[in-house]
Amino acid sequence: MTQALTSQILMIRPVRFAFNTQTAESNSFQNPQAIAEAEKTQAQALQEFDAMVANLRQRGVEVWVYNDTPEPHTPDSIFPNNWVSFHQDGKIILYPMYAPNRRLERRTDIIEDLKGTFAVQEVVDLSHFEAQNHFLEGTGSLIFDRVNRIAYACLSPRADKMMLKMFGEKFDYEMIIFDALDRQGKPIYHTNVVMCLGDNFAVICDECIPNAQQREIVLDTLSKTGKEVVSITMTQLENFAGNMLNITTIEDEHLLVMSERAYRSLNAEQIATLEKYATMVYSSLATIENNGGGSARCMMAEVFLPKM
Repeated sequence: MTQALTSQILMIRPVRFAFNTQTAESNSFQNPQAIAEAEKTQAQALQEFDAMVANLRQRGVEVWVYNDTPEPHTPDSIFPNNWVSFHQDGKIILYPMYAPNRRLERRTDIIEDLKGTFAVQEVVDLSHFEAQNHFLEGTGSLIFDRVNRIAYACLSPRADKMMLKMFGEKFDYEMIIFDALDRQGKPIYHTNVVMCLGDNFAVICDECIPNAQQREIVLDTLSKTGKEVVSITMTQLENFAGNMLNITTIEDEHLLVMSERAYRSLNAEQIATLEKYATMVYSSLATIENNGGGSARCMMAEVFLPKM
């Protein structure tokens, strides 16, 4: 049976977390005013990271934590879901990354270590597409409905049409591709800030999909696959309310993980709807959000690999 959710998460503990100038051009969520003393930023990010890991483990989530390495400098290594995804059929997929310094985040030592616990059938490396200027940034770009073999994706410099079509054909996913624009009319860099797909629900900022036909296809597909849609506003999206992840505990309790900022942006009705499906879990991630332009979901790579 296809697993919709997992209780196993991989996270990368930051060593030199910082504002990444190479990603800022395509990520409007990074706040240039957040640039501060490197040591202070790293210390605060580390504190936020450790608190989030402790929060998840306390709830009964199995978190695999790997330390980042000081060299080469990878300021965004805290967001591993962009370079790797782990699948129930034993496949590990490595992705082509837009920013040159993010390509250095791919870690074969982590893959080798996981092979000691999980039954890895194949490592599919798509990173060679970087040389052709084609990019697709993992579960930042792709929102998987694993049960129905559907992947939702918004187009951006980090996810182009050719890569998305190729992915759908290669891995047998129906691709729902759309444009999503921020307040300035720029493409939103990752689909996982626009929407979150839960087991029985979806959180989506449908107002940022300007094309009415595309918007209808997205909402119709969510509805047909049995998802209760919780619509969020552009302001809530800017507070990372789309950047959540539905996971389970080892005891199979459903959780919805997000940042404190995302949780505080939701209204009572939205919270009531989401609480029907999952216990809401949140952590303060202000430093990580302001400097990295990503939030809770970006920090977690779901591990669906079967254990040996």
